[in-house]
Amino acid sequence: MWGLVPLFWPLLKPAGAVEILAHRMVWSLGFVLLALLVARRWAWIPELLRQPRKLALMALAAAVITVNWGLYIWAVNNDQVVEASLGYFINPLVTIAMGVLLLGERLRPAQWAAVGIGFTAVLVLAVGYGRPPWISLVLAFSFATYGLIKKKVNLGGLESLAAETAVQFLPALAYLLWLGATGPSTFTGHGPAHVALLAATGVVTAVPLVFFGAAAIRVPLSTLGLLQYLAPTIQFVLGVLYFREAMPTERWAGFTLVWTALMVLTWDALRAARRGRTAALAAAAAAAAGTRQSGAPRALRSRRAGLLGGTGPLPRGRGSDPRRAPGRGTGNSGRTPEGRARARVIAPYTPEAVRIHSGAGGCPYVEPTGPDCALDLLSCPR
Repeated sequence: MWGLVPLFWPLLKPAGAVEILAHRMVWSLGFVLLALLVARRWAWIPELLRQPRKLALMALAAAVITVNWGLYIWAVNNDQVVEASLGYFINPLVTIAMGVLLLGERLRPAQWAAVGIGFTAVLVLAVGYGRPPWISLVLAFSFATYGLIKKKVNLGGLESLAAETAVQFLPALAYLLWLGATGPSTFTGHGPAHVALLAATGVVTAVPLVFFGAAAIRVPLSTLGLLQYLAPTIQFVLGVLYFREAMPTERWAGFTLVWTALMVLTWDALRAARRGRTAALAAAAAAAAGTRQSGAPRALRSRRAGLLGGTGPLPRGRGSDPRRAPGRGTGNSGRTPEGRARARVIAPYTPEAVRIHSGAGGCPYVEPTGPDCALDLLSCPR
């Protein structure tokens, strides 16, 4: 859906980018409030209002996404779709660079290589455009900053959009009222179809976000990460084939370098995920072997209720009830030292019988996939 958005903004002409942006803010809030009303998701509002720091971060996020939205609308309606798509191609590279500079994160060699290739691509594109690709850079840095703020706020997609558009609503509405009073407004002077299209900016903004939120809990994270490149790819194709924007040799060279950097980044991410799964299986196997050798395995509380699926008897111990039927996950062995992997084994463990998941904060954990094993890696170093 996001990839097809460039087809929508030109339909709103003769409205300018700022007027379209103001309508997008106003109508998005109305649509999101309706969605929250249907879903009955209001509990987050009092909690947010009691946290001034989060409110300040939401106001900052609203300001940053205003720049991003406004520039993107302007770029599409001024025949700069290809350069706008480049901004979202290089956004992962900018995000990595910000992680190093602002959060002190350490990069793997392949990530450094990807960032270096991306920087070279920007230089090549600057030569091709005859200027720095400022549209791409502003879009990439604003969206990366927005993502960093959202990570600190930790609100759901709809809730976050509601808070941001609530911040944007009054200034946007005031601008539209002023525009209507002074005459340049296009809202009422171009027929009901134009009114409907301007009102649809709220739907165009919120609906893709709703679908993304639904996909995020159903699609594997690795697949979701690869899908983030789909929208700028569609935008690029539209820019070249539909909008007929020029693509001289220098731009093709720059885009090729960007795509190379993204391939290196994706390969490295998939390799790291595979190594994480292997390490989690090895830790689980070691914990299982240690438990069997001790002769007194103890069932531990699982992060997931009802995870025990083994057919063996539950061992006696603190917090366990031998009278309960097996497989109900009632045992609890208490705490272990921080950072130590904890595991439970009710039946013989085999590597084929488990599935690896990524838990909160990137910590892997193991879930049994068959009736012959019940093993859960409960914690990992943070």
